[in-house]
Amino acid sequence: MAKLYFNYSAMNAGKSTVLLQASHNYIERGMTTILLTARLDDRAGEGVIASRIGISANAGRFDANDDLFNMVKTQHEEQNLHCVLVDEAQFLTADQVWQLAALADDLGVPVMCYGLRTDFQGKLFPGSAALLSIADDLREIRTICWCGKKAIMVVRLGADGQPLEVGEQVDIGGNDKYISLCRHHWKTRKLRDD
Repeated sequence: MAKLYFNYSAMNAGKSTVLLQASHNYIERGMTTILLTARLDDRAGEGVIASRIGISANAGRFDANDDLFNMVKTQHEEQNLHCVLVDEAQFLTADQVWQLAALADDLGVPVMCYGLRTDFQGKLFPGSAALLSIADDLREIRTICWCGKKAIMVVRLGADGQPLEVGEQVDIGGNDKYISLCRHHWKTRKLRDD
């Protein structure tokens, strides 16, 4: 039976790398995958999932208005899909998470979602909250804080390089704007060992 998976972590844990590797494994065995990424994240280019280690692949794009069940179902009817892989899954809506669950439940296509669990204020993203609620399988991809402990939080940096306390939940960026920290150093806002 197909499942809905949520692979989550803080920033810079290698989520996109793991996603691209999973897709490669399917393709290497003669199977077909579909990759999806959030339309608003175009850091690597429009419709591109890229890893910090230099690998990338083209992907379909979604935003909050897309019906992912119908989008994928149409492609599945044209070419049998063996897996759907979703990057930046924190940007899904709750309805879209249920649509992805229906792909697994009704069409028998496994769906593997990869994304952040929480934002820079320690709050769940809507897509992540829904995935944590209904995914069949939750997998944490680990990264580390500068102190060596497991990093589970992120801070967003302002133009001055100092942690921001307020702001919009979504501000696309990478190492230029975000640092992953353990909970202790997130609370104390200590960014490095001085």
